[in-house]
Amino acid sequence: MAVTVYIPTPFRRATNNKDRLQSAATTVGGLLDELEGAYTGLRGLVRGEGGQLHHHVNVYVNNEAIEVLQGLATPLKDGDEVAIIPALAGGGW
Repeated sequence: MAVTVYIPTPFRRATNNKDRLQSAATTVGGLLDELEGAYTGLRGLVRGEGGQLHHHVNVYVNNEAIEVLQGLATPLKDGDEVAIIPALAGGGW
């Protein structure tokens, strides 16, 4: 089983500049556990100490936000695409 994970530019410093990773995880939470174990620089960037996503990070499975699915328990299957997207802010008048 292979799930493709898109890593956005702001987080690539933690993944040795890789923009796509592969995983065999069966849930979004398991995927994040796997990524944080393999790339320790991701710890704290995506989730807080309690394991919950930071409010400024969105995760999508096949272009659907996990909030409308099953959250971190969202199941993953072969061929799924997961995107981890940090919110962008800034600018001014």
